[in-house]
Amino acid sequence: MPKDYSLNVTPANQQRRAELAQDDAWTRDFLRRAQIGHIATRWDDQPFITPTNFWYDPDRHEIYFHSNIVGRARANAERHNRVCFEASEYGKLLPSNIALEFSIQYESVIAFGSIRIIDDAEEKRRALYGLIGKYFPGMAAGREYRPITDQELKRTSVYAIAIESWSGKRNWADRADQSDEWPPLGGEWLK
Repeated sequence: MPKDYSLNVTPANQQRRAELAQDDAWTRDFLRRAQIGHIATRWDDQPFITPTNFWYDPDRHEIYFHSNIVGRARANAERHNRVCFEASEYGKLLPSNIALEFSIQYESVIAFGSIRIIDDAEEKRRALYGLIGKYFPGMAAGREYRPITDQELKRTSVYAIAIESWSGKRNWADRADQSDEWPPLGGEWLK
């Protein structure tokens, strides 16, 4: 049986709308198709968010991304290995006749884990080819493009985030909650 990576419910992560929570299978699928993720790292007490493309490897349950050999992502990863990852997609805005019920269609995943810088050349290649395969399926090294060289590997930092827990959430309602105690919104607002 696959391991359950969902968060244990504590007061810090209780959800107002638990019915929006998604299971591990949905979360894996979302990470497979989401285009951009954000990595939260820190330098001492200063947090940083880095947007990036990424590849989720379900066999290793790790998220891979890359950056320059020198920079904030690398420096932070070398200093503190605890990270948070987020990916999300959005749909339409959802107006309501109740101020606190205005909303938006969204899907998202938050993952917590530890980051490591990959030093092994073959593991770096594997991760980089996984990234290319995600965004450019059907293209192959040595056919449509020149394979990664050793010199290119030396100029690139490649990271793996070992996922310890995650949560997936989806709100794709056609409309936000409305009140019968207030005049209904007109059609122009509900398009």
